[in-house]
Amino acid sequence: MKILAITDPHGDYSKIKEMIEKAGDFDLVVIVGDITNFGPDEKVEELMEMFDRPVLAIPGNCDYRSILKALDASKATNLHGKAEQIGNIRFIGLGGSNPTPFNSPFELSEDEIEKTLEGMVRSAENDKDCGTIVLLTHAPPYGARDELPFGHVGSTAIQKFLDRVDLIVCGHIHEAKGLEQVGKTVVVNPGEACKGSCTLITLGEKEENKSIEVKFIEV
Repeated sequence: MKILAITDPHGDYSKIKEMIEKAGDFDLVVIVGDITNFGPDEKVEELMEMFDRPVLAIPGNCDYRSILKALDASKATNLHGKAEQIGNIRFIGLGGSNPTPFNSPFELSEDEIEKTLEGMVRSAENDKDCGTIVLLTHAPPYGARDELPFGHVGSTAIQKFLDRVDLIVCGHIHEAKGLEQVGKTVVVNPGEACKGSCTLITLGEKEENKSIEVKFIEV
């Protein structure tokens, strides 16, 4: 499965069409938050109409909570607090972020994040029909793709799922674009879509081939 992964467009979709063209052939789009820049929620429809393939989307901390209704009404699948299985790949989503110093519109406590994710991840781990677990979060896990000049700012709750899931696609920390592996988990921050960054992720779909290939794209 080929996945076009996008984060942090912040309401500026001027580079999306070029990203789609440069990515070439892909099966699915995942959008991991900050779809708007503090609204308006109506921007959701504008973005989703740019894609002719299935879209899984979650909000970011710079989206108002009311964006969940706009996502539900769009042609995308709102994955916030939900799971979706495609083939043998289980996608689990959680939008918003852990608390920030900025009191942004969509923040969750670490306890809330952990409780929401634990049941879905455990269910995937125990399901024989689930071969690969992909976690879509706006916030990164603490210690991976989360560093600012003054230190790590990721979610300690999401950190607990490192080495339990196969892939985490996150955003939020603009300076932390890139890829790293923690245990069996590959953590990818595609970079700011508003600046022309995204990734093409290829997942092996057979049980004996759980390979994850990541290609960074700039337009």
